Amino acid sequence: MDKQNPHLSLDSDTQKIIEARHHDPFSVLGPHVINNKDIIRVFLPSAEKVNLGKKGPQFSRIPDTDMFVCETTDEVLDDYYQLVWTDKDGQSHLDYDPYNFGTVLSEFDLHLFGQGEHWHIYQKLGGHLHTVDNIEGVHFAVWAPNAERVSVVGDFNQWDGRTHPMRCLNSSGIWEIFIPGLKEGNLYKFEILNRHSKEILVKTDPYGQHFEFRPSTASVVFDDTKYQWEDTQWMEHRKDHDWLHEPMSIYEVHLGSWKRDPQGNFLNYRDAADQLVEYVNEIGFTHIELLPITEHPLDASWGYQTSGYFAPTTRFGSPDDFRYFVDLCHQNNIGVFLDWVPAHFPKDNFALARFDGTPLYEHADPRKGEHRDWGTLIYNYSRNEVKNFLLSSAFFWLEEYHLDGLRVDAVASMLYLDYSREADDWVPNMYGGNENLEAIDFLRHLNTVTHEQHPGTIVMAEESTSWPQVTRPTWTGGLGFSMKWNMGWMHDILKYMEENPVHRMYHHDQLTFGMLYAFSENFILPFSHDEVVHGKQSMLNKMPGDEWQRFANLRLLYTFMFTYPGKKLLFMGCEFGQGIEWNFNQSLDWYVLDYEMHKGLQTLVKDLNKVYTSHPALFHHDFEHEGFEWIDCHDVAHSIISYRRKTESEELIVILNFTPVPREHYRIGVPEPGEYTEIFNSDSQYYSGSNLGNATAYSEPVRWMNQDHSILVTLPPLAGIILKR
Repeated sequence: MDKQNPHLSLDSDTQKIIEARHHDPFSVLGPHVINNKDIIRVFLPSAEKVNLGKKGPQFSRIPDTDMFVCETTDEVLDDYYQLVWTDKDGQSHLDYDPYNFGTVLSEFDLHLFGQGEHWHIYQKLGGHLHTVDNIEGVHFAVWAPNAERVSVVGDFNQWDGRTHPMRCLNSSGIWEIFIPGLKEGNLYKFEILNRHSKEILVKTDPYGQHFEFRPSTASVVFDDTKYQWEDTQWMEHRKDHDWLHEPMSIYEVHLGSWKRDPQGNFLNYRDAADQLVEYVNEIGFTHIELLPITEHPLDASWGYQTSGYFAPTTRFGSPDDFRYFVDLCHQNNIGVFLDWVPAHFPKDNFALARFDGTPLYEHADPRKGEHRDWGTLIYNYSRNEVKNFLLSSAFFWLEEYHLDGLRVDAVASMLYLDYSREADDWVPNMYGGNENLEAIDFLRHLNTVTHEQHPGTIVMAEESTSWPQVTRPTWTGGLGFSMKWNMGWMHDILKYMEENPVHRMYHHDQLTFGMLYAFSENFILPFSHDEVVHGKQSMLNKMPGDEWQRFANLRLLYTFMFTYPGKKLLFMGCEFGQGIEWNFNQSLDWYVLDYEMHKGLQTLVKDLNKVYTSHPALFHHDFEHEGFEWIDCHDVAHSIISYRRKTESEELIVILNFTPVPREHYRIGVPEPGEYTEIFNSDSQYYSGSNLGNATAYSEPVRWMNQDHSILVTLPPLAGIILKR
């Protein structure tokens, strides 16, 4: 010990600071009263000389260390003091001492987070611009309960984990520090020393709201208060919007491959918005659903292996660029949904996997914590802090980016413990079943609180099994989703359409079976990205026959979808007959619109959207049996079906001919006598069809198909017609 100045001697605590393994650096660094003297300690590995303020005394260095000590007075410590220090290159620096500031997070924040009920924890954890008594800087906080030491590293401290160790807040597992002087644009990560293994990990911020352009992975400090929204009218209307009884036609988009610039580069969110909004309005879709634009390391994952749950990917621009995207959509009466992935996350070492050196966000047991097929990790839904992370992410997108809803990916994989597993590769629940009880509770809670706190927003489930009551209220035992993708209908109808028309009579039940369960859930009818990749062929090339028949079949299929009960979803490129499978690595083949058949198909989708959105009979009772009635579902020999879509004030008749044989004088029963006009025909010449159809059909008092009246119509080949009295 230095008997002349004991403060220049090493003890166990200062040694731990020097070795970067102290769990509470604030107990050592900064101002303290020791032996009745006011002492300031600073640890600056890159400093040659340190002074207290511009005119204050010089700090003394503890020999053979980078720890500096200075005796001072109460008067100095009554205020936030500054350090003037010179680095080894002779550069001078003036900084406030981070270890002279108190905690920022409250006990209430810690309590709510520990309970899994801090809906806005994204405002507290992560790196945020913050001001303390007019001193500007950045507050950092991160959850790492199994760490011995956590530091902020970045471009402001040479990525040196010894420089800015954080304090641990009680038993919460949360670490925090306020670093004065940092600004928007600073890069940072968290360096974590595991308590048990002594492993050192460098991780991006789980709550980071902006990241470097891939393949770089650092988080970026961002000011999220500057953007001025102009969608107030949309947001006010949304609160009371009766979306259940309104039209919803969704255009599913992968931003990286919808269009690219002439050099093949990604479009910025703003450029994409300007072009996409104009196009979507022209074609008549009511909503855009984006494949995940949450930050992700690998383009080939299409965004489904997310590493940044609070950040729009930098591939397409800044967070405010994405705010502009949503804002412009809303100003043009287009809703925006986001594909959101709370089921799993990638194993990349820089992100969530083994975040603090232990399985923190994931299950430790790979039988519960790993998706073998996808090479990803499964969230541990039994941990409140993990559930809070995901719940807060949902709130973040709905609040901070004004999104109108979330499409929850891979819900089936969350519901079943044995999902895509061998018999000996899963662990039953406490009752011996295969239901993932913790995930079910999470989904119910997610749907309950998002619907309560954000009225008018929609949460959709991609759920591919027969799990009951997916879209029924939680208080009746349901999962509480707004809508569910109708995967059964989609698979049945695509399988049917791929049959040669001469064989379709043997598969007629695939056309009609879906009506047995059509109103058991609130269904979306999806022809999504999943159906046009991995060897499944494009929608156009799924269709049998020569070129004319392929286009006619596709026009017929879309007519069926737009007149069948349920909201609609169509993946980009399907609306104009993209010829090849979707390739995420390049723009769609827009050049095909120079060809008549493709242009005709696009015009058909445009007109179907117009008919669908302007006729309540086609959307008002999408989820209720009152809106649908078979006229005839038994004409197996001719592969023809007919049905009524109706409301209290409007009724339409839909007739679909699934063979290439025109049917003259085909009799259809109608409920009322009168004049029936053809308002839509998928065989129209405007769609490159053969232009066979009807102008007006007059009813006759001939009883047919359990109706007192009937009409004779001409059914064009591989086509659907819509009639209105």
